[in-house]
Amino acid sequence: MSLRMLKPGLLTTVQDRGREGCAMLGIGCAGAMDAVALRLANALVGNPIDAAALEITLIGPRLEFETDATIALIGAEFSMRIDGVDVEMWRRVDVPAGAVLEIGTARRGARACLSISGGFDVGRVLGSASTDVNAKLGPFAGNPLHEGDSLRVPSPQPHSRTRERGLRVANWSLDPRPWFDADPTHPIHLIRGAHFEALDAPSRAALFASEFRVDADSNRVGFRLDGARLALSEPLELVSEPVASGTLQLPPGGQPIALMAEHPTIGGYPRIGQVAAIDLSRLAQRRPGDSVRFAEIDLGAAQTRYLQRERELAHLIDQIAERLPR
Repeated sequence: MSLRMLKPGLLTTVQDRGREGCAMLGIGCAGAMDAVALRLANALVGNPIDAAALEITLIGPRLEFETDATIALIGAEFSMRIDGVDVEMWRRVDVPAGAVLEIGTARRGARACLSISGGFDVGRVLGSASTDVNAKLGPFAGNPLHEGDSLRVPSPQPHSRTRERGLRVANWSLDPRPWFDADPTHPIHLIRGAHFEALDAPSRAALFASEFRVDADSNRVGFRLDGARLALSEPLELVSEPVASGTLQLPPGGQPIALMAEHPTIGGYPRIGQVAAIDLSRLAQRRPGDSVRFAEIDLGAAQTRYLQRERELAHLIDQIAERLPR
């Protein structure tokens, strides 16, 4: 059984939680840019939270179902139509075989995750089904999906077949407000990096006082931030050291780069900040041209907020599981 890609959209890739434990080989993590959206989409269809899903960017795909399926679309505000019927996001949807799903253009935010009950059966590379577009690693030879591609999915269980009852949309949904925030006026919390003090005084002030914009030359590797040009008080000679999602680097041109899901494992540019983990999914929802302002947070406060978010998310996922059909 499979789904057939009729139109791929702008950038549609297979993603899970990422390729962990391979940094020693020089292989990055990749994975969904909005990890919260991935976990909630999988929870709604009864999957493990790390099951493979589709990450959809700005312009969505058109897919034909060759089998009955249960799906959920979580993340940026996309229009969604199944056989011409408008369907809301943030809920379970039973789709009959033969139906065509069309996901339109994002109205707010940049990315959403489309999960399917049982997950997409695309095989794993180094333990992960994530597509690393920059490294050409993962399903479909590390490429985004193209027209005509087929995605294998498990055959539905007898109790979950939808053919007799057609399209069914759950009468309950998740509230997106605690989990989706694409408002560019809301600040992104940033921890001072190892080389923050190496900035000159005007640049240290500008990092937290200025408005940056996501440059068009941004992608899953990193977001280039156009705005105040930052400078060091004096040149630094650095060796390459490990970096992570959210590391804010400063190349010689003075335009900061926030590393994202497909970041390299090491980098030699000064690390002037680190986006707090709780705000990585929020940053991932900014689109080219959106503004970015940083608000300073210390490491202890960032860890406390992250752990609180994780407790709330785990509680919600447990509640979802209790409402799913048995």
